[in-house]
Amino acid sequence: MIPITRLALGEEEASAAADVVRSGWLMNGPRVEAFERAVAGYVGAGHAVAVSSATTALHLGLVAAGVRPGDEVVCPSYSFIATANAIRYAGATPAFVDVDPDTYNIDPALVEAAITERTTAIMPVSQIGLPADLPPILELAARRGLAVVEDAAPSLGAAIGGKRLGALSDITAFSFDARKILTTGEGGMLTTDDPDVAARLRMLRAHGATVSTADRDRAAKVILETYPEVGFNYKMTDIQGAIGAVQMTKIDAVVTERRRLADRYASLLADEPRVRIPFEPVGFQHVYQSYAVRLQSGRAQEEVMQAMMERGVATRRIFSIHHQPAYTGGGVQVPDLPHTDAAEREVILLPMFVGLTDAEQDEVVEALVACL
Repeated sequence: MIPITRLALGEEEASAAADVVRSGWLMNGPRVEAFERAVAGYVGAGHAVAVSSATTALHLGLVAAGVRPGDEVVCPSYSFIATANAIRYAGATPAFVDVDPDTYNIDPALVEAAITERTTAIMPVSQIGLPADLPPILELAARRGLAVVEDAAPSLGAAIGGKRLGALSDITAFSFDARKILTTGEGGMLTTDDPDVAARLRMLRAHGATVSTADRDRAAKVILETYPEVGFNYKMTDIQGAIGAVQMTKIDAVVTERRRLADRYASLLADEPRVRIPFEPVGFQHVYQSYAVRLQSGRAQEEVMQAMMERGVATRRIFSIHHQPAYTGGGVQVPDLPHTDAAEREVILLPMFVGLTDAEQDEVVEALVACL
């Protein structure tokens, strides 16, 4: 079976993790701090704050942005369910907006109509490695006094006009789970240029403590922390931080290889009219966390996915959150989302990972064409 992803981890990561175990310090500490510095420097943000997952990153980002129970947050429905779940964790309600049919990211032209007197934030999703169209969203948010908490979980390394995600929105969340650009097994990261927001994020991830355990351990005198607000236990371990720091040394090569594989998929599928290949707007850098193709053969998505599985090729899809049982009803008002619904029916994700061989890629394309 050719999997949807395959981990690209080696002896460097194993050695880094073993060093942490031998050090006797496993919790959030110096390796996490090194990982944070690497991510902040790479994306061009003033601060990076590591947490246990991208979902907890989104939750903390919303809380730090001032989202409160009863508020609304504008977001797409065509995304992983964590996008809307994090909004619910903050006590707010997602206000779903349709996507652009070419990029599958939130359509900026539809965002303002979704804003109400209860709206306090916009959560664009930079989906499957392609940046959302952030400039008009950021301009609208500034004009309406709203925060932008970007869900860039799968898109570390993506850029607009040469500026990487993580240095554009007020707060940006990245993921390091097994299917993302880089991995620490689980884990997430928040980036921001606001030092006060960064300081609050660090407090919130550690139960609201004013001083971290690592800082108390390094201090020359006793420090008694206080807890001015209720926080969460969303810390990343130093084992994950050590693996992440090693992974960050490879990111340029990872992005280059993913883009090469995407170009090769595009060449292999160039003459196949029953498939639409991904779209990359001018000035945008796609990092292809997933390779999304749109089926135009008339055969049902699930039938194609099942037929490809039987040929030994794994695929995935992106669903519409508003169609999931957790979000049908319960006070979430959903407008017509025709492009979201169409993408849910027609788009599938092909295997995409560093280490995918030319022979495997040929096999994926042969299976896809045969199953259309």
